[in-house]
Amino acid sequence: MTMIDGPAGPIEVKENGQGPPVVLIPSLGRGASDFDLLSSQLAAAGYHAIAPEPRGIGDSTGELSGLTMGDLADDAAAVIGVLASEPVTIIGHAFGNRVSRMTATNHPHLIDSVVLLCCGGLIPPAPEHTRALQRVFDVELSEEEHSAAVSQAFFSLGNDSSVWFDGWHGIVAACQGAATAVQSVEHWWRAGGKDVLVVQPEDDVMAVPENAVRLCEELGDRASLVMVPDAGHALLPEQPDAVVEAVLNWLEKRNRIPNTKAELTEARMP
Repeated sequence: MTMIDGPAGPIEVKENGQGPPVVLIPSLGRGASDFDLLSSQLAAAGYHAIAPEPRGIGDSTGELSGLTMGDLADDAAAVIGVLASEPVTIIGHAFGNRVSRMTATNHPHLIDSVVLLCCGGLIPPAPEHTRALQRVFDVELSEEEHSAAVSQAFFSLGNDSSVWFDGWHGIVAACQGAATAVQSVEHWWRAGGKDVLVVQPEDDVMAVPENAVRLCEELGDRASLVMVPDAGHALLPEQPDAVVEAVLNWLEKRNRIPNTKAELTEARMP
């Protein structure tokens, strides 16, 4: 664990590996541990995985009342400024992809490219799925009701949602949600002119796939799209291998770093 002096207080950062820097921004009301598997795979492939805890989670502090998207981008920028000696690839999952695009927009000199896991922002989810998301953070629900809400909002039908039973931070989520509600989507939608990889779950009911398609159409040659079947808004625990493959392929193309996993596979072939 590394502690960084952020603009509003200390920021706890989980680091793994050495090499070109990759910053990981988690989903609404969730912490950096969601990226543990991806972080270890990035490190094994020769990258420096940098996963800051959002304000209010772990040892990261800072004012949550009146939180803005600019504040969240500034937190990410502070971490990058201390831990990276070159522009980074920033990866945002779900709500984190909004923060990632905001960071690229407000601090373009710090960002090389942007990876969006579950691309949302423009086209909203259906009302029943929004209600399910809200129920995830309702502390008065029974365990069965909570599990049902997590499954409905975040997981593809039939996938095991128990892996995300815990790890929810309701106060943080409320403040993050308020921040994005008052910020113009158009300000950060195009990721500040950076190249973008979208890794989009086909069954995502929160960041509906039309968002990903529209963004890639708008960005043209600046964007690449990978659709992932049998995955919903959780994506990271649902299809971890697909996420790792898409991210490593993108990073290899950007940085010309050999895909260690692929090299090892080739070395074992007769």
